[in-house]
Amino acid sequence: MRKTVTLDEAKSLPIWRQPIALLFVMTAAMPISFAVWSALLNNFTIEMLGFDGSHIGWLHSIREIPGFLAVGVIAIIIFMHEQVLGIVSLLLLGVATSATAWFPDMAGILTITMLSSIGFHYYETVNQSLQLQWLSKEEAPRKLGLLLAAGSGATLFAYGLIVLSWKTFNLSYNSVYMVAGGTTVLITLYCLFMFPRFTAPHPQLKKMVLRRRYWLYYSLQFMAGARRQIFFVFAGFMMVEHFGFEVYQVTALYLINLVINIIVAPLFGRAVGYFGERNTLLFEYLGLIAVFLAYGGIYFFGWGVLLAAVLYVLDHLFFSLALAMKTYFQKIADPQDITPTAAVAFTINHISAVFLPVLLGYVWLVSPAFVFFTAAGFSGISFILAALIPRHPEKGRETIFADLRVRFETRL
Repeated sequence: MRKTVTLDEAKSLPIWRQPIALLFVMTAAMPISFAVWSALLNNFTIEMLGFDGSHIGWLHSIREIPGFLAVGVIAIIIFMHEQVLGIVSLLLLGVATSATAWFPDMAGILTITMLSSIGFHYYETVNQSLQLQWLSKEEAPRKLGLLLAAGSGATLFAYGLIVLSWKTFNLSYNSVYMVAGGTTVLITLYCLFMFPRFTAPHPQLKKMVLRRRYWLYYSLQFMAGARRQIFFVFAGFMMVEHFGFEVYQVTALYLINLVINIIVAPLFGRAVGYFGERNTLLFEYLGLIAVFLAYGGIYFFGWGVLLAAVLYVLDHLFFSLALAMKTYFQKIADPQDITPTAAVAFTINHISAVFLPVLLGYVWLVSPAFVFFTAAGFSGISFILAALIPRHPEKGRETIFADLRVRFETRL
């Protein structure tokens, strides 16, 4: 990565060396490690470490600390180009994933989880910033949908191999983690040496940015983090603990999610462009309210595994619509605010993630249903917040209150 080119100059490069190609390659590399780590985690911790709900809560609270500290990206980019930071972070994720099964004890799994989490969260912060800088406002919804589908496709390939070979070849956790992490490392090295360094037209502010007019975006991020933690930590844990799913069964469920995602993710991108961010997010949150209430009903009414599996798929599907938050911010933001605000938003998204998993992990021991009812409540608050987004958001029209103020002033 010796040569530096502008985005305009990059248009003359072969398509496989352009910024959009780099985004697609990195998007494919990340889930090969992270998704495989996630798919095996619940079985690995229950079978090899004897985890219960409180243990898994502590693990995920530790895992989210780097997300809470994502604002540190602002300090790092003073000395390191964003693109380089993203690649280095992705490399750390791959290396740490490879070593996950080497330390089958509480201290070991927490340490390696912290390292992989630093790689994951710093990559995600930078990746979101690069997407919004490198994609125009007009093409962003469609391209983000395609990127989501590409990530699902890469994960589908990895999960397919696990489903087909886990029992057939009697694979171990260590072998799968090493192959997944090693693949990410190899792809990341390709990104490092085969792509030039791209510079966006708007230099990013290298200081923390907190603007009052972004308050709705910050609020949506906070609630999204709370909901995501409950689903990510406890929905999969329920499938293993309550229904006794094995590795290949959990992975098969993920495969179903991915096949659906590959098909609908590009459609979701077009839907955001057609229906707008407000309507898309309202639909997402309404669906999540129903899904989380039904999760709780599994424990209250003894509903079976088929419904749980359907809800798990629907949950993933609704979360895919969250790309509307990215395009909402892109429309209201000053161009130079994208990187620092992405870092701040990622930290806000993870405020609840630091304490919520461990707190609800203890609640889980008493009432798993209450954990999911809490998530339904968070989704309801998100629905109210999304209703405040104007139909056509832009700078100066960040919320519906701006429209109301204009109408009031006009009548006066």
